[in-house]
Amino acid sequence: GELEDHPVAGSDPEHPGLVRIYKDPDQPNDRYENAWHTDATWRDAPPMGCVLRCVECPPVGGDTMWANMALAYEKLPQDVKERIEGLRARHSIEASFGAAMPVEKRLALKAMYPDAEHPVVRTHPETGEKILFVNAFATHLTNFHTPERVRYGQDYSMGGSDLLRYLVSQAYIPEYQVRWRWKKNSVAIWDNRSTQHYAVMDYPPCVRKMERAGIIGDKTF
Repeated sequence: GELEDHPVAGSDPEHPGLVRIYKDPDQPNDRYENAWHTDATWRDAPPMGCVLRCVECPPVGGDTMWANMALAYEKLPQDVKERIEGLRARHSIEASFGAAMPVEKRLALKAMYPDAEHPVVRTHPETGEKILFVNAFATHLTNFHTPERVRYGQDYSMGGSDLLRYLVSQAYIPEYQVRWRWKKNSVAIWDNRSTQHYAVMDYPPCVRKMERAGIIGDKTF
C-alpha cells in the first residue's frame, strides 16, 4: 500500500514515508517510547499495518512488545462487552505528541490533524474479528453521556473516564503479549488494526536506531 508521513517524527527526505527513529544519549528529551499504543489512531484513517527495521540496537534491552487486542476483547467480561457496545472514543495528537510543544505550535498541529473518532470495538475488515480499539491516544468516550448511563455529573465524569482507563489497561496483561528481541537488520511487520505495541526504553545510555514505514489504512466506522 501507499506509505504515510508522520507530522512530528518526519520522514527521510530521500524516501517519503520512511520514518527514522534514532535515539541516543544526546537527545534526553526525545525518548518518547514507553507507552502502549496503536500507531496514529489520531488519524481518521490509521495505518493498516507497519514495518519496522532495526538499523542499530543496544547489546541488551530496547525490545518491542505487541499486544493482541482481538484476544483482549474476547477475554473481556460479558457485562463489559455489553456496556461498551456502540461506544465511540476520541483520539488526539494534540494531547500526546503536541503536549510538549509551545501552545501556538500545538494548536497548529491540532488544526492540521483534528481529533479523530473511532468505535471502541472495531470489526477487522478482513477477519471479521472484534477488536478493542482504544489506546494511549484516546482521550474520552464521545457518546457515553446518555440518560441510560448518567444520573448525575459524577456518573459522566468518573464513569466514562474510569471505563476508558480500564479498557486501555487491557493491553498491559502479559497473557496477551509477545516480546521481540531485536538484532541488526531484523524486521517486524504487524497488523496495526488489531494490535498495540510498546517500545521498551530500558537501554540508556546506548543508541537505538530503527526505520519505520506505516501503510495507509481505511477509515473506521
